[in-house]
Amino acid sequence: KGAFYCFPSVACTGMDDETFAQGLLTEERVAVVPGSAFGAGGEGFVRCSYATSYEKLEEALLRTERFMRRKGCI
Repeated sequence: KGAFYCFPSVACTGMDDETFAQGLLTEERVAVVPGSAFGAGGEGFVRCSYATSYEKLEEALLRTERFMRRKGCI
């Protein structure tokens, strides 16, 4: 009854969810799914899977933090 996903907002970046997902993939090689792929209620969010090793999660979070800092969110 659990899931291996989180669904954070990307509003602080000023980007829509599709632009954010593409930028994170291009700049930091971290893949997320734009929330809008799940319907209008998902706009402005991205879906992140955490069904992988702890080490890979740590690296993905470090890369995401770096991306967010460049976008002025942190």
